[in-house]
Amino acid sequence: MIYEAPVKDMMFLLDDWIGIDQIAALPGYEHVDRDTCEFVLEEAGKFCSRELLPLNRTGDEHGAVFKDGAVMSPPGFREAYAKFCENGWPGLDADPEHGGQGLPRLLQFLIDEMLGSSNMSFKLYAELTHGAYHLMASEASEDIRTRYLPNMVAGSWSGTMCLTEPHSGTDLGLLNTKASRSEDGTYTLTGTKIFITSGDHDLTENILHLVLARLDDAPAGVRGISLFLVPRTLVNDDGSLGERNAVNTASIEHKMGIKGSATCVLNFDQATGYLVGAENRGLMAMFRMMNLERIAVGIQGLGVAEIAYQNALAYARERTQSKAPGPRPDPSKAADPIILQPDIQRKLLKIRAQVEGARAMAVFAGFQADVQARSVDPDAVEAATDFVALLTPLVKSYLSDLGVSSALEAQQVYGGHGYIREHGMEQLVRDARITPIYEGTNEVQAVDLVKRKLTLHEGRLVQRLFQRWKELFDAQATEDELDFVMAPAREALLRLRDLTGWMVERLADDEATALAAATDYQRLFALTAVACFWAEIVAAMAGREGAFFEAKRRIAGIFMQQVLPETVALAVQVRNTDKLSNAVPLLDEA
Repeated sequence: MIYEAPVKDMMFLLDDWIGIDQIAALPGYEHVDRDTCEFVLEEAGKFCSRELLPLNRTGDEHGAVFKDGAVMSPPGFREAYAKFCENGWPGLDADPEHGGQGLPRLLQFLIDEMLGSSNMSFKLYAELTHGAYHLMASEASEDIRTRYLPNMVAGSWSGTMCLTEPHSGTDLGLLNTKASRSEDGTYTLTGTKIFITSGDHDLTENILHLVLARLDDAPAGVRGISLFLVPRTLVNDDGSLGERNAVNTASIEHKMGIKGSATCVLNFDQATGYLVGAENRGLMAMFRMMNLERIAVGIQGLGVAEIAYQNALAYARERTQSKAPGPRPDPSKAADPIILQPDIQRKLLKIRAQVEGARAMAVFAGFQADVQARSVDPDAVEAATDFVALLTPLVKSYLSDLGVSSALEAQQVYGGHGYIREHGMEQLVRDARITPIYEGTNEVQAVDLVKRKLTLHEGRLVQRLFQRWKELFDAQATEDELDFVMAPAREALLRLRDLTGWMVERLADDEATALAAATDYQRLFALTAVACFWAEIVAAMAGREGAFFEAKRRIAGIFMQQVLPETVALAVQVRNTDKLSNAVPLLDEA
């Protein structure tokens, strides 16, 4: 497979749309300029294409191996991970106090896309460490931060997130893992966790598990959950590694895809743990990491969509099959490249229009996450917090669905060659399929969007976003040359606003109907959001000339013409959901 990081498009979003000056205006980011961003992205792209992409198929074919109670990563992963750490990638957006580079989280999001494109299995060994670091940096005691965070930033120690149990997935209130207080101030944990990404491996000296558990005297449900740090190997007072903790790997999962990533079953047999945050407040602390990981999973899907598009485009240019309709480049030849077939062109243009629009949504979310973390303006922090909370389920669901659909469409471009292993497309299809499932299925994201985000702060989150776009369309009302984007995006926004009111009413009067419609509503919301981001981008390019900007305008038009019309049908489906109850008894028929 081939992969070239889309640095030019990323820099366009940073510089021409968001504005690097806005990023540099945030406290702590004064050193960030265009040259820094471009250099970092270019170097990350080189590392991904040269070091990680060649290992992607190797990881799939060899997989992670469980033997004698320990996990071994696929061939080449250890050497690549050592280079990953030597180049400083684990600490890109970490605090310089812990040895990090202190760069914007937005840059981390863009590099996450590159990692997802080139080698998702490898990415997962570092991804949970990133989330665990930020959780511990904000919630853990000073002693824990001092003792553990520098090694996480260096990449010599990694992290995990241990939530799911054999009987308890999304409903964390049912978890059974127990924690007991010890006389020395530590805690003793007993229980089993499953589906633990990177729960065991040979890439780092130590693995730090963040574990949700219930104290002996804790109240029932989610209000009785606490969060604990449970190292695989205990750490001495001087920072050196001590004895092995009572954490054991029972097995690894045999999966459809991401086979190079170790997904483990972990047993905690009176393991020593350290409280992170306050007792019985663990779920709130864990949500910091969970929400960050949900965005990261969406970006995994974006990465798959990008590499699928690049390879399908390259294949379509080379593969000759049948004669193209209309003028042919060489009428003397028996067949033409399939890129000249209209349906192939349509498929590729639709993928590109969605990928570039989805990247814009991820970039906006990343910038708002930086504002949320860095700004000293309370109003700006509140607005950014609202944007990030509202966009998290949209980024996770839309981008992960896009990874699957784009991989499938790209595979279709290959025809039969896409079904065999040689070209790598079938691996992309298998790897992408996990992204709509883990870190809370996309259906769970839809429930979160409808039940929590639409009503939070009396609807402030969604109304703030709607107001942003209303002001955009009002400002562009007289710009007729932009109407090819503004008119359909404005119409879609009006449709979304009307349907949002309908959903809020149903949620109050008939929750079952609202939840049955939630997934379709979530997709309609995401498609409308991408259309509005495209409108912002086209407005930002006003007056700019050249092939690059003209291509952007044409791709924006493709989104409006070929993708956005889906929202019309989705709106009908959502409103028809209240008729489903009449058919539900059919499910009981033999």
